[in-house]
Amino acid sequence: MSVDLPVAVVTGGNRGIGREVCRQLALLGFSVALGARDLRKGELAAKELDPDGARIVPFHLEVDSTLSVDALAGWVKERFGRADVLVNNASTPYDRWATAGGADLGMVAEAIDVNLFGPWRVIQALLPLLRSSPAPRIVNVSSEDASVAAMTGGSPAFSVSKAGLNALTRLLAGELGRDGILVNSVCPGQPHDEMHPTGRTMAQAAASVIWAVTLPNGGPTGTFTRDGRPFPW
Repeated sequence: MSVDLPVAVVTGGNRGIGREVCRQLALLGFSVALGARDLRKGELAAKELDPDGARIVPFHLEVDSTLSVDALAGWVKERFGRADVLVNNASTPYDRWATAGGADLGMVAEAIDVNLFGPWRVIQALLPLLRSSPAPRIVNVSSEDASVAAMTGGSPAFSVSKAGLNALTRLLAGELGRDGILVNSVCPGQPHDEMHPTGRTMAQAAASVIWAVTLPNGGPTGTFTRDGRPFPW
């Protein structure tokens, strides 16, 4: 694996949108660090996407563990010596059955720990490497459920935690602009599955993330987009 290639770190990369993001980043010429809570699943995904191991390397990551996140930062520095892109994709499932009025606050706290504090931990751990990159990008994978403008009820743990992630995107974009680090939130859309037969393909959903990864230096920052177009906050 060439040390000259730009390096992208993708959390929650062993399945779904994260897996497809890893695939597309490898095709674009990145060395990809594929993060997975279950390392065996990460190894299987990496092997399927990149049989020769030339572009995609799996690593164990639990974003709700400071020890795990710190270990990631040390591993990336030792293995690659750089980090150019961070895609915060790891997330808890939707809690569509729940209501805010009757929510299990323990479940809400868990979602906040993974969906908000998780990306926050990883960003802080990788910031020294990102600051040294010639084209640093942070992409926070959000959701239409995070849109405060569109909220009407349901999925309280997921919605509140992802809305917090959007707020973090705005704060970091304002603070890191001087370092040339572009920080954006992306709403990839609901992928097609049994519950959403009219949903998007994984390739379509991942393309929204890739758009934010491949922005030119000086490009937009602090945005919430889908397919490169503004999505309501």
